[in-house]
Amino acid sequence: MPRADRRPGCGSDSGAATIWTALSVTALAGVTVLAFSLAAAVTARHRAESAADLAALAAASHAADGPADACERARWVTTRMGITLLTCRWQQLDALVEVEAPGPDLLGVPRLSARARAGPAG
Repeated sequence: MPRADRRPGCGSDSGAATIWTALSVTALAGVTVLAFSLAAAVTARHRAESAADLAALAAASHAADGPADACERARWVTTRMGITLLTCRWQQLDALVEVEAPGPDLLGVPRLSARARAGPAG
């Protein structure tokens, strides 16, 4: 005896809503993972830029100690921030630094680099 809650002609769509819901949840989860990965990459880039700025300021503030000591101060700042100092050089009275930070592992983003320049005020 047929069940009373089934209508004739609707038996072929059984489970279609479940499949569409599963696909929607999967797509939403994928978009969420992508958004978090992008946010992690942007955060890593900002960390690299901040470390470059601070390292250049640290070097410039110790310029009177000589280029070697000033660059050592820049290296100290980047090491404390977990960033690698690639170069520290001088152009007249300006300190030029380049740093490298690890990118997030989620997207296979390569190491991120940033540059900064700082010199005496005025």
